[in-house]
Amino acid sequence: MRPFAKYRAHAVHFDGIRFASRKEAARYQVLRLMEKSGKISDLQLQPRFELQPKFEKNGVKYRSIEYRADFQYTMNGRTVIEDVKGMILPEFRLKQKLFEFIYKDLTLTIS
Repeated sequence: MRPFAKYRAHAVHFDGIRFASRKEAARYQVLRLMEKSGKISDLQLQPRFELQPKFEKNGVKYRSIEYRADFQYTMNGRTVIEDVKGMILPEFRLKQKLFEFIYKDLTLTIS
């Protein structure tokens, strides 16, 4: 089974980068144009944010919980975190709430 096929997304390669969907690759192209024109700066792909550190309780080790967005960039002096979604699943909604709580100074947008 191909990755992402479960949600009808098909991986796409552009500029030597693998994207999870055509929609994500298209958004990357737009962001690159915006960066070249000076509308945004510091474009990054797949930034990671820790939502909960790893810990141990009663001898059981728990891994950290991370949220990996699709893009991060600066626009009008603010750091923007962007995620491209074709379908918003409950797991994402939970991570979104945790992200918003922990990273109050960042703007999370969904496209």
